[in-house]
Amino acid sequence: MRFDLKKIIIVGLFAVAMGFFEAIVVVYLRQIYYPEGFSFPLSVLGSKIYGVELIREFSTLVMLVCTGLLAGRTHHEKFGWFLFTFGIWDIIYYAGLKLFLGWPPSWFTWDILFLIPVTWIGPVLAPVICSVTMILLALMVIGFSNKGLTIRFGKLSWILLLSGALLIFVSFIQDYTTLLIREGFFGGSGGFTKQGLETAVLSFIPKKFNWWLFGLGEATILWAIVRIFLQNSRNRMFANEE
Repeated sequence: MRFDLKKIIIVGLFAVAMGFFEAIVVVYLRQIYYPEGFSFPLSVLGSKIYGVELIREFSTLVMLVCTGLLAGRTHHEKFGWFLFTFGIWDIIYYAGLKLFLGWPPSWFTWDILFLIPVTWIGPVLAPVICSVTMILLALMVIGFSNKGLTIRFGKLSWILLLSGALLIFVSFIQDYTTLLIREGFFGGSGGFTKQGLETAVLSFIPKKFNWWLFGLGEATILWAIVRIFLQNSRNRMFANEE
């Protein structure tokens, strides 16, 4: 594999700056809503601020996607640069919070990870593991592409990647999805009320993360990465022989 060091440094610097920028925004938010330190149960955001937060998170995704589209040449390479930027950004975000706030106190501290389509929560270690995996996959894709090779994923590898991502996604959202179901948000028999949901959120403290489900998803993705690497290494070897 071969790497364009200049491009990696430039895109990496953008991701680092973006991560620190995101951390600084959260420093302001926590000063307003959690002046004594962030912890569960959560404070309920007003509908206006919640809407602003959704726009901020969506805008962050757009920035990450645009970086991949600008940096990459092929579809796979664009995907790789998106993953690379995402992984660096997320790791630096937590490094920034540690630098500015001394938070999190441990790798197993619970955090709000995302709000779309429902609230994602999990120990800080989980998204950091995801980010490292993203960077690993990204460097593999970029490395093969820079050798002038057309990297192939294959149908099974795509199924493994998407299945693993789905399992991890479920591990992050299952607590709040269960809470919403219990409060009748999806048409349950209890009947949904905004006041009931706010009361439930204000009293909810996560206790146990589903590491088994997360680990299965992570293992499935790593399996896909190994398959992709071996398959494309063989293709490269055969091409050299010809």
